[in-house]
Amino acid sequence: MRSVLAWFTVRGASFLTAGIVGLLAALVLGSEAMVSVGAMLICLPMFSALVARRARYQLRCSRTVTPARVAPGQPTRVAVRLENVSRISTGLLLAEETIPYSLGARPRYVINGIERSGSREVSYQLRSDVRGKFTIGPMRIRIADVFGLVELTANFASQNTLTVTPKVVPLTSSSVNGSWSTDGDGRTRMTAAAGDDDVIPRAYRNGDELRRVHWRSTARYGELMVRREEQRWQDRAVLILDSRRTAHTGSGPSSSFEFAVSAAASIGVHLARQGLDGHLLTDAGPLAGSTMFEDVLLDALSVVSQTRNHDFARTSAALSTIEGGLLVLIAGRLTADQAREIAAARREGRQGIALLLAVSTWAAPPTEQNGHAAAAAANGAGAQSAASGPASAAAPALPSAETAAAEAVLRAAGWRVATVDASTPLAVAWQRLPRLGSHAVSSDLPTLGVVTR
Repeated sequence: MRSVLAWFTVRGASFLTAGIVGLLAALVLGSEAMVSVGAMLICLPMFSALVARRARYQLRCSRTVTPARVAPGQPTRVAVRLENVSRISTGLLLAEETIPYSLGARPRYVINGIERSGSREVSYQLRSDVRGKFTIGPMRIRIADVFGLVELTANFASQNTLTVTPKVVPLTSSSVNGSWSTDGDGRTRMTAAAGDDDVIPRAYRNGDELRRVHWRSTARYGELMVRREEQRWQDRAVLILDSRRTAHTGSGPSSSFEFAVSAAASIGVHLARQGLDGHLLTDAGPLAGSTMFEDVLLDALSVVSQTRNHDFARTSAALSTIEGGLLVLIAGRLTADQAREIAAARREGRQGIALLLAVSTWAAPPTEQNGHAAAAAANGAGAQSAASGPASAAAPALPSAETAAAEAVLRAAGWRVATVDASTPLAVAWQRLPRLGSHAVSSDLPTLGVVTR
């Protein structure tokens, strides 16, 4: 009975109530006219419900999200198309799209019926300031009769996914060449450091074609050896993202973890466009493989979250099984022992690059970090002190002793390291990163926000 009453709108329920009250009053007063009025008030919504129920409207819903992958703050357009594939025209349609509350209010539309074999299209825009994967749909339709007494509800099954990726910062266009691995040998040494050797034959594996057997090597080694010339030469990189909750500070888009995620996305996209395949690792283990690295990486980073781990045991285990010549570490708060654990996982021939975040600088807004220097510039007695104020205000906070110790461990193990504070643009850190190491550092680095030791 409750499901039947749910068909009626407020107007239809009012008609029914008025009709029942009129019949009761007619019985008490003995008025035949009131009996007719009450019966009519009851029959009209019941007849509308019967007609609407037997109409058997057949609607088809399709949805297009353009683009389906966007950056935070970038709008996307959603177009919904409703088609009437039944033999009769529909009545008034009330359409409501189902979207997550984080994307705003649910779009609602009033459609004045769809003719036979006709269609209607509605569209709206969505915008998200946070990364993630959001389910769009299903569309909910409420069909009302011409009198507005009955309303039937139907849900479509079609759904779409909107992916909001981390912020991707354009990096310098310098190619990943021999300077990343060793100096002066160019592409040849990079091949040995970060790619597959396409010259040396390898042992035969089940499934290899016999026409690829290298008989000279087979006779030399006493076992079947196959040629590798037909394999495509590839450089490989491994991105290591520190997602430990204890290693980061701050909340929301301005936290150190979100900066690390954006850095991983930007560096990964840059390397992929330089022709490298790669893997994404966190302290929870591998997240993304090498197939279509850019797309897979962005999809994985859009939903990555912080973990409760305290070490890099899973990362170290994964590094021993993944082939890759270039290691890129984006780490938060890192102790010397944890730095040794990561450094020990780097096999011979691999080159390591580390971006260490001075996490303490994310605990307060950048304006507060430079508060003392800005105050000194504002209260200066002369124009010379006022002119030197902005340069002093731009100086970043020094990294903690713990971060400095981790940096020293990685440098001693042959990694190229940069410590970055909250005021450092990622593009600046990336531009300076290949030049770090045993070389002297120019005096303008603190002004740019890159702290080196």
